[in-house]
Amino acid sequence: MAENSLVSKLASWAGRGSIALAMIKRPKKVALLTAGGLAPCLNAAVAGLIRRYTEIDPSIEIIAYRSGYKGLLLGDSYKVDADVRENIDVLFSFGGSAIGNSRVKLTNVSDCVKRGLVREGEDPQKKAADQLVRDGVDVLHTIGGDDTNTAAADLAKFLAGNNYDLTVIGLPKTVDNDVIPIRQSLGAWTAAEEGARFFENVVNEYNANPRMLIVHEVMGRHCGWLTAATARAYRDLIDHDEYLPELGLSMENLDVHAVYVPEMEIDLDAEADRLKGIMDEIDNVNIFVSEGAGVDAIVAKMEAAGETVPRDAFGHVKLDAVNPGAYFAKQFASRLGAEKVLVQKSGYFGRAAAANPDDLRLIQSCVDTAVDCAMRREGGVIGHDEERGGALRAIEFERIKGGKPFDIDVDWFVDLLDAIDQPKGKKIAAH
Repeated sequence: MAENSLVSKLASWAGRGSIALAMIKRPKKVALLTAGGLAPCLNAAVAGLIRRYTEIDPSIEIIAYRSGYKGLLLGDSYKVDADVRENIDVLFSFGGSAIGNSRVKLTNVSDCVKRGLVREGEDPQKKAADQLVRDGVDVLHTIGGDDTNTAAADLAKFLAGNNYDLTVIGLPKTVDNDVIPIRQSLGAWTAAEEGARFFENVVNEYNANPRMLIVHEVMGRHCGWLTAATARAYRDLIDHDEYLPELGLSMENLDVHAVYVPEMEIDLDAEADRLKGIMDEIDNVNIFVSEGAGVDAIVAKMEAAGETVPRDAFGHVKLDAVNPGAYFAKQFASRLGAEKVLVQKSGYFGRAAAANPDDLRLIQSCVDTAVDCAMRREGGVIGHDEERGGALRAIEFERIKGGKPFDIDVDWFVDLLDAIDQPKGKKIAAH
């Protein structure tokens, strides 16, 4: 097909973006990778990219690196052939990432050496860049959170500074919804909905024992958005049910009685008094807490006691070792006179779900924009840019940061705390 004919056809297709421009630079081969923790968007984003490229130009070759940056360093990839393209919609029904994830930081040379991904004295960024060239890749799509995309930013900077003709385009994945300046991260809505469904069953333990304390630990290292959104989604679920208080089944027993997020400084003594009153009245208490709430205090105590706090390749505290949910349970159990304490974590349940309809719509719009940008070789991270009027665009890599704090003054969260009669607590500085 002649170039002009192809441009004409592309320009006529279904309002999917201005992909007909700059066709001279359109990629001949693209690569995908997913990295970091799971989120309910990875398979859908992979499927969306493959489907969109196939719609636009099936002659564009596609590979997917196995297990993220690890696969890139090792040259380990899947080939997306005609059979895969034809059946790619299967991925939309599954959570997780079919192509695999890993936590690899290309600038953490010692960790890459330790894991056998590079040899001593070898530069992981150069090895990754050379592998992309060896594979004939023009555009690399990275699907991950702030760590994945900051790693992508480092790689993009290295590529540009060393005259590699390669484009890196990121898609923002994190259930924490804490990437600056992106309005909504892929998968976060689904994670909140799934966390609510998780607790809908767990909460029925409230009457398994007198004076029951149930702590629901929700993911969110520095940002409380997911905990707050999960609590709101859960209350919406139980608000539509019918109850039989005459036999001890009331919304009060199933309700959320406290929500603690990293952005709030909580007066534990005042909260213990408030929650004891609830325990005395209805015989149970349910608390939603972000996994990052209270972490600084816990880590300080561990280090003061001479304990080593485990950290990952990015320097983050491994939260499973810190166990904030258990910490809050311990703080309140005796003060509330709890006879039994149950700590449950919804993170792995929520983050491994398939994307819900709201996220699928968001994913599709971001995927379309990503392919549009690839066609004109424009790098960046795709998202609604809060600092540019909410425009959906390729946001410059240097502006991408993690740890965006949740705004505890947002109306829906204030309304949530009012509904459960919890004082908002003092606002603290972002991490």
